[in-house]
Amino acid sequence: MVADPRLAGTDQDKRRRHADVTPIRDGDVGRTGDMDAPRKLYVKSFGCQMNVYDSHRMADMLAKEGYVETSEAADADLVILNTCHIREKAAEKVYSELGRLRKSQQETGQKTVVAVAGCVAQAEGGEIMKRAPVVDLVVGPQSYHRLPELLAKVRGGERAIDTEFPLEDKFDHLPAPSLAATRKRGPAAFLTVQEGCDKFCTFCVVPYTRGAEVSRPVARILDEARRLADQGVRELTLIGQNVNAFHGAAPDGRTWSLPDLLYGLAEISGIGRLRYTTSHPRDMDDALIAAHRDLPQLMPYLHLPVQSGSDRVLHAMNRKHGRDLFFDIVDRMRAARPDMALSSDFIVGFPGETEAEFEETMDLIVRTGFASAFSFKYSPRPGTPAADHAAQVPESVKTERLHRLQAALEASKRAFDLSCVGRTFEVLLEKPGRQDGQLIGRSPYLQSVVVNDPPAGIGEFLTVTITAAGPNSLAGEPVSPRPKASARPLAALEA
Repeated sequence: MVADPRLAGTDQDKRRRHADVTPIRDGDVGRTGDMDAPRKLYVKSFGCQMNVYDSHRMADMLAKEGYVETSEAADADLVILNTCHIREKAAEKVYSELGRLRKSQQETGQKTVVAVAGCVAQAEGGEIMKRAPVVDLVVGPQSYHRLPELLAKVRGGERAIDTEFPLEDKFDHLPAPSLAATRKRGPAAFLTVQEGCDKFCTFCVVPYTRGAEVSRPVARILDEARRLADQGVRELTLIGQNVNAFHGAAPDGRTWSLPDLLYGLAEISGIGRLRYTTSHPRDMDDALIAAHRDLPQLMPYLHLPVQSGSDRVLHAMNRKHGRDLFFDIVDRMRAARPDMALSSDFIVGFPGETEAEFEETMDLIVRTGFASAFSFKYSPRPGTPAADHAAQVPESVKTERLHRLQAALEASKRAFDLSCVGRTFEVLLEKPGRQDGQLIGRSPYLQSVVVNDPPAGIGEFLTVTITAAGPNSLAGEPVSPRPKASARPLAALEA
């Protein structure tokens, strides 16, 4: 059972550090070599956008220690698996990956230092060490700024664990990414502004693995955003487990809310787009809705997890909102911004869910109309209240309901994509396409848009008219295109 952070008495208690080291066998240290020699780093992220951001920051920090990133685990001196614990399958993927690493080491005789970071590390640190002997180091998501110190212990012949919640703020110890690293990652970047959650949904491990809600100081967020803009980033996505609960201390002596922060970021030269995720319906207030109306940089696309369309199930989930509140938010958002589109998260087969309650979720999908969504079968997570519920839904029922729900969501997404044909969007070009002369960008609604021979380059905005909608992307024609001999069909654009 994971300790409940609600029982901690002070902020220092909540951010208490726990570190432990145990000896490892001779010869198990890895290919660290000379401290001044270049070493290769492979980082694999599982789960949410915050893990992607955390992986980038770990790579930035280890670059100062002489590590260069590689795209192949087999080439690496250090492998970091940055893990997700939100569902059982996500955790099992980590153990499967560790099994492959162990097999590779046995076959090649090459010892790579293996570290497990993130939420599985936080929740199962000791178990990982017992279950996966290939692991040299376990570090929780609030402690990865201590990786250099922990790696030094591994080089000294120890297996190291550092989990729970450090007193110090990791962001105070993390170096800024280099210009080369930012350029390699592209013109759209994540920026963590808030971590942790105080909502305690009965199915969720986030309060236990990420801790209580903590918002970063405004000045540091603005400084990081300015650096990214100076390095060519044109789109920022603000991320947090409960991002619209942001309440950061500002230089003017006030506590800024998320709308305040968005207005401040919109003033930074070079930042053309703003997004934020993930939100909670309880924290969608009038000021945030007004920001969508008033800020042209804030994209007309909102990810707002609802999880279920049944009031009884939502109450059992401890979601602190009902379906009527969700509908009210949707109506107010669309009144403020008529071109607003929504995405969401859904869980099917929550303990006790009846067929009638599942149909309420299907009704909510039809009534709302989603541009995109993520959907999952309920997965019991150890230490959460719902995991001990007696009325677990049979796996076969969950599977059948998920298939129906995903069919409805896919139909909704397809209808939205088709409604975009003929519309004119500004697209941020992000990367090359598969064909010569193609670039792929993102629409305001996060759709991939493939453009042939665009009169602009990566990192630039281009106005296009959407000419076709495929299953995985849209095709866009520049409003003022360069002359070209022929246009490729959409079929040639799809991955």
